[in-house]
This record gives sequence, C-alpha cells and structure tokens, in this order.
Amino acid sequence: MTRKNVLFSGLMLFSLFFGAGNLIFPPLLGLESGNNFGPAITGFLITGVLLPFMAIMAIALSENGLVSIGNRVNRLFGLIFAVIIYMSIGAFYGIPRASNVAYELGVKQIVDVNGWVALLIFSLVFFGVTYFISLNPKKIVDRIGQLLTPILLLVLALLVIRAFMKFENIASPAAGNYATNPFVKGFVEGYFTMDAVAALAFGIVVINALKDKGAASKSELVKGTLWAGIIAGLGLAIVYVSLGWIGKVIPKENGFANGAEILTVASDLLFASGGGLLFGLIVTLACLTTCVGLINACARFFNEIYPKIHYRSYVAIFVLIGLLVSNLGLDTILSLAVPLLVFIYPISIVLVILSLFQHFAGGGKMMYQLSVSVTAIFAFYEVLTNIGYKMDSLTGWLLDVVPFFEHGLGWIVPAFVAAVVGYGIDKYGREVRE
Repeated sequence: MTRKNVLFSGLMLFSLFFGAGNLIFPPLLGLESGNNFGPAITGFLITGVLLPFMAIMAIALSENGLVSIGNRVNRLFGLIFAVIIYMSIGAFYGIPRASNVAYELGVKQIVDVNGWVALLIFSLVFFGVTYFISLNPKKIVDRIGQLLTPILLLVLALLVIRAFMKFENIASPAAGNYATNPFVKGFVEGYFTMDAVAALAFGIVVINALKDKGAASKSELVKGTLWAGIIAGLGLAIVYVSLGWIGKVIPKENGFANGAEILTVASDLLFASGGGLLFGLIVTLACLTTCVGLINACARFFNEIYPKIHYRSYVAIFVLIGLLVSNLGLDTILSLAVPLLVFIYPISIVLVILSLFQHFAGGGKMMYQLSVSVTAIFAFYEVLTNIGYKMDSLTGWLLDVVPFFEHGLGWIVPAFVAAVVGYGIDKYGREVRE
C-alpha cells in the first residue's frame, strides 16, 4: 500500500462525507454568527469533523466493524443496531435524500423544471450513474478519490477564491443563540450534520478500499485509515471554514432562509449568469459521491452478513430502493426519517466514544449497557417530542435539572455518569474474580 493509495483513500472519504447537508450548514452558521464566527465554527468543527473522525477510527480498531462495537452491549443488539444504522442512514434516508437534494438544489438551479415526471427522469439518470460507479467496489477509490473529488474541490475552490477576492469582511452582529452562546450553538449545528452516524457506514468503505490496494495487516489498515481520516478531516475543516466565511461576508441586502440560498446568491454575485450552473454542479457532485459511498457501504455490509446474495445484487437492490423512496419527495423523506435519526444518533456517539475509550483504558459490558440504556431513554424522549407528543411537566423538570437539555443534548451528562458507574462495576468485578 503506497502513500498515493492512502491519499486517494482520504480524498474519497472526504467526498463521501461532503454531501449537500454539509454544503449548506456552514454558510448559514457564518451568516448568523457574525462577529462570533470564531467560537461558532470551532464548535461546529468538533461535532462536524472530530466526531466523524473518531467514528472512523472506532470502526478501524474493532475486529468486525459496527457489529462488533454493538456486540459489547449485547449480540442481538449489535446486529439489529447495525442493520438499523445502514438502512436508515443509507437506503431509507441518506441515499434518497442525496438524490432529492441534487435535484432540488442542483438541477433546478440550472434548468427550470418541476413536477413528479421531471423528478422521476432525474432519479433514473442519477441512480443509473450511481449504479455504474458502485458496481465494482475495487474501483471506488479510483472513480471517487481520483476523479470526482478533484472536480468537486476545483469547483469549490473557484467559488471560495472568488469570494475572498470580491466580498468585503464587514463586521455584523450575531443573531439568536449565536449572540449568547456561539460555541454551543455551533456545536449543535455540527451535531445535526449526522456525519458521526454516516462515519459508521463509511468506515468499512475505507478499510475495504485499503485492503483492495494491498493493506494486509491490522496495523497497516489502522495506520492507513488514520491518515485517510486526517486527510478527509483537514479537507472538511478547510471547506467548512471557507463556506462559513462566505456566509459571514456576503452582502446582506436581502434576507436568506437557508444556506442553499446563500450559496446560490453568492454564486450569482461572483459568476453572474454562470453562478447557478456552478452551484448546481457543486451540489450534484457532492450528492453523487455521498450516494455512491452509502450504496457501497450498505451492499458490502449486507453481503458480509448474508453472502448468498452477491454484492452486485445488493447494489441493485439499494439503487432500486433509493430510486423509489426518492420519488416520495424530500419533505416526506425527512418527516419519516428524522425521528429515527434522532434516536440512533446519540446512541451511535456513545458507542464510538466508549469503543475508543475501551481500546486505551479497558472496560466491559456493564459500561456499555448502562451508558447506552440511559442514552436510549433520553433519545426516545426526543423522538416523542419530535413527533409532537407533549410532556410539558416532564420537560420543565428536565430543563431545570439536566445540563444541555434545551439544546437536545440532555443525554450527554447522564450517559457519562452511567459509563463511569459501569466502568467501576466492571473493574470491581474483574478484581473480585481475580
């Protein structure tokens, strides 16, 4: 395995992470944080870059990927949780969302189209290209890392460099929570990119890509994954800061509803009539690379747990599911998937952190079981509130008692306390047995 292979694996990982959601979050952060851009983007980078990197490394250090991490809670839990992760972040959410966002923010910026027929035609073309790229997993690095990622980076660089040259860095006051607690607000925005969950799926893509390029030993795979993660993380950090800066300095004569509007207007201001084409190309490439990565990850995972069905058949199955779900429309996809993601995301983060902790400091099942159980309770509460079930008296009590609860992060401190207690029980139990 050469340095060139590791470099292209890192570029591939960058492009897998960098979907449309990652493209439109930072500009809005820059716009709303204003003078508090520094602490806001720092918080965003912790949850939008560091957490996904930690998830990638947790997968690389485990013996059997995501399943083995979940097995530390319970064997049945490990399998069910892994299937839920791959189906939710992949087939039923991540893949169709990528297609829909490419259509809404990509194609419709270039061509004036509307209606279900236009969406269907675009979906057929989009998933046809995705299917072709995903068919041969050994060429994923070549097709994404060596071809699509450089094109994506070049187009992004044109936008960012032009913005640095033309826009003036005029100070503006922070808005909303960015004015009172910019770091926490940025932290929460990075949290909602959901990339830590996506990393649990992408980790196996990187590991298999490195194996295909000649990595044989465990240490070589871990080292290669570490450097690929660092390359991807640095790339994401640079792009996030640059896009956030565009949102911070863009002329604010007109209001902006979201990050997509900011980048659309920025593209028009910087490149006149070609702005819409440039932005549409960025979004479409970002969504395509993410979609390819998710289909590859899902097909590889299910091929490993049920190898009687060939990898290519799984690719076809997930492409077909993505195609069908995509045509339900973006609003329907989000309304169905968000409650599930709200539930699995905190549990995923806890499993990643505990897995890395155990690798260096030890630990046992009780640490996992207590911490995951407590996290699941808070996550289930968030699901209920997300679907409109009101518990005003309980909510008021939790707001007074649990730190960060108002930000949707009430699980953090209880999960930490439960992990400490579980770690103590595990350690005491080992000492008694010895």
